Amino acid sequence: MIESLSCGRVLVVDDDPTVAEVVSGYLHRAGYLVDRASDGFQALARATEHRPDLVVLDLMLPGLDGLEVCRRLRATEAGADLPVVMLTARGEEADRIAGLELGADDYVTKPFSPRELVLRVQSVLRRARAAAPAAEQLSAGDLRLDQQARRAYRSDRELALTLREFDLLAFLVRHPGKAFGREELMQRVWGWEFGDQSTVTVHVRRLREKIEDDPAAPVLISTVWGVGYRFDPAKG
Repeated sequence: MIESLSCGRVLVVDDDPTVAEVVSGYLHRAGYLVDRASDGFQALARATEHRPDLVVLDLMLPGLDGLEVCRRLRATEAGADLPVVMLTARGEEADRIAGLELGADDYVTKPFSPRELVLRVQSVLRRARAAAPAAEQLSAGDLRLDQQARRAYRSDRELALTLREFDLLAFLVRHPGKAFGREELMQRVWGWEFGDQSTVTVHVRRLREKIEDDPAAPVLISTVWGVGYRFDPAKG
């Protein structure tokens, strides 16, 4: 049985009316309020008019494509941490990486199971809504994380992290010196039992760009060949 989350508003953006209707129907039956948009400009207008809790965003859209819509949403204060699940017929790795680099939280390739899409929406929203421990502060070297406010700083300079980047960094800071595989990180950080492991690779690269002095020669988040990644605060 698909879990129902009350009072969740999802914006479905797809120019194929059949796909939009099927996705909207499944989400509505799962307990969501659903808004729809058929092109990129309409999507931005809908998101401004009624801020959604999550956007299901097709990559190939008339007007503005999904990548540009995601980029413009991320550039606004209201959309900086808005969860986005990209939906597209494109299956090439370059397209998945482009979406993830813009901050998309998940990626579903057409043809897809509507039921699986609903489960992915629930998984992303569950993480977005998870309450952080009250007033918990994390620190490592010159990194400081305020979990209640969901803000991260390095040397008192605030870092522009997406929701998923913040969760990954907080997890690594809590477990210094321990190596984790990509599959384990997907499960323990984001609660995913399935998904593309390149998501982890992309988010590690994005974190390195924001917290390392030289992202090409990282010292805080090290690659452990054959295993995954390790956080080494003593080196920062």
